[in-house]
Amino acid sequence: MTEISGTRSLPPSQPVSRPSQIAADLALKLLQPLDGLLAAGDSAQAEVIAVKETAQSFQLLLKLTLANGSQATIASSSSRPVAQGSLLNVTALSETRLAVTLQGGEKALGSLDLDLLPVGTLLQGKVVATEVAAQGKAQAAVYKALIRLLNTPLAGRQLSIESPRPLTIGSLLTAMVQGSQKLQFLPLSAQLDQLELSQQLASQQGRQGSLEGLFRALQGMGRDNLPEALRGTMDKLLGALPSARQLGDAKGLAQALENSGLLLESKLLTGQTAALSQDFKGNLLRLIAQLLPMLPTPTPTPTPTTLPGTGTSSAMAQALPTFIRNALGALGQANARQQALSFPLPSRLTQALDGEEDLEALLKLAAAAVSRLQTHQLSSLTQSQVTPEGNLLTTWQLEIPIRNQQEIAPLQIKLQQERDGKAKPGEQKESLWRIELAFDLEPLGPLQVQAQLAQGSVSSKLWAERASTASLIDLELPQLHERLVAAGLTVGELTCCQGKPTQGPRTNLEQRWVDETA
Repeated sequence: MTEISGTRSLPPSQPVSRPSQIAADLALKLLQPLDGLLAAGDSAQAEVIAVKETAQSFQLLLKLTLANGSQATIASSSSRPVAQGSLLNVTALSETRLAVTLQGGEKALGSLDLDLLPVGTLLQGKVVATEVAAQGKAQAAVYKALIRLLNTPLAGRQLSIESPRPLTIGSLLTAMVQGSQKLQFLPLSAQLDQLELSQQLASQQGRQGSLEGLFRALQGMGRDNLPEALRGTMDKLLGALPSARQLGDAKGLAQALENSGLLLESKLLTGQTAALSQDFKGNLLRLIAQLLPMLPTPTPTPTPTTLPGTGTSSAMAQALPTFIRNALGALGQANARQQALSFPLPSRLTQALDGEEDLEALLKLAAAAVSRLQTHQLSSLTQSQVTPEGNLLTTWQLEIPIRNQQEIAPLQIKLQQERDGKAKPGEQKESLWRIELAFDLEPLGPLQVQAQLAQGSVSSKLWAERASTASLIDLELPQLHERLVAAGLTVGELTCCQGKPTQGPRTNLEQRWVDETA
C-alpha cells in the first residue's frame, strides 16, 4: 500500500521527516562559478543528466535551460540524492549556490477527491521525479515521488506520493484508489490479467444470445432426416435440464448448480469427468462439435475462454508500452464492460430457424448460448475481488434452463459471499451472503429477487413486472415469513414492488446483514 503525501503519518515504527515538497529548499553547491549565466535571484529550468555518489555527498550534472533558450551544463554537489532525469526549477543564490525545487512539485496533489475518483478507480501515471525522504539511522527507507496522471478527469495533474520502494523515473504505473490518501499499486501481471479478462468479457458479451431461442429451435426442429448421433445429443441436452420441482429440493438445486456449466473448466482441469454428460455447457459443446462437420462452410464458433494468467499475458507484454498503456487506460472507463456486468443479462434473441432442418442457424444459436454462459463465468471472475474494507468477495453468476411443464425458461442466479478479511488466524470468519434471481415463468411473468443473509437473519425484496403478480406475492409474504421463522431464522424486511430494480452495481438491499442456513 502506498500513501499519498499529505497529513497522514506513517506507522510509529517508521517515523520519517516529511518535507512538504520533494527536494524543496534543497541548496546545491556549484563545483564551478556560474560566470554570469545567472545573476543572484534569477531562475532557470534544469534537468539532472548524471548523478555520482561520493563519500560525503552526491555530485549532480545539470543541463540548464535559460530564459533566452540557451543551454549550459554545470556540475554541483548535493547533500541529498536527486534521481537522474528529474526536472528542476533552480534559483541562483550566489555565484556558487543554487536553490532547487522539482518542477510541478509545489502544485502536486496531496490527496484525492473521492467524489471525483471513488474507491476502486484505476489510475495510470508516469513517474516524473523521485527521491529518498529524510530518515534516521536503522529505519526503513521511504521514497517520495511525483506522478503525472495519464487518465481520469485529473489527467495531466501531478500527485505527490510516498512509497516503501523506489520508483524509476519514466516508469508507468497503475494503482487502485483505496482512500483519499491511499493507493494500491498493481503489478504488471495483475494489470495484464485484468486487461485480458475485460477483453474476453466484452468479446463474449458481443456474441452471446438468449437461451430461449436455442430451446425453441431444438423443440420445433424436425428430426426425421438427422443422424442418430445428433438426435441423441439433442435429446440428452433437453433431458438433462432440471424441472422447477427439482429446484425446490436442496439436493436437486445443488446438482443443478453443479451441472450449469459454471464449473466445466474446473472439472476438466481436475479430471472430474464422470458427470460431464449432465453438464449443460458440455452438452452444448458436443452439439456444436456434431453440427460442424454437417455444414459445407462451418460457421465460426466461440473459442474456449482463456482464463487470466494462463499464457496470454506474456504475449501481451511484448507489445508494451504503448498498447498496454492505452488498453489499460480503458480499464478505468467502466462503460465498455458495464453492460456485460449488468444483472440480469438482458434478453437477446438471435437468428431463428428458416426451415425445419436449418442446421447452420441451429449452430449459431448454440454458439451464442455458449457465449452467454461464458459471459456469466467471466462476470463471476470480474466481480470476485478484495473490497476496500479488506473483505474477500467471491461471486458465482450462472444461468440454468428449467423445465416448467412444456415451457423451458432460463433462471439467472448471482450468488455472492463476502468474508471478513480482518479475522485473526483460527478465528471464525463472518460471512455476508447475497443472492439475486431473475426469471420469467408463466403465468407470473418477469420476476427478480434480491436477498441478503448473515448471522441468522434474512431480508428480501421482490420485483414483479405484472401488477397481478405483485398483488399475489404480497398476499403470500406472511406465509413466507412464517416458514422462514420455522426454519430458525430471524426475519427482517420482506417486501414486493411492481416494476424492476434499479440497474447498476448498487442494487443490493442497502447493506442489511442477513444470513441463511437453508
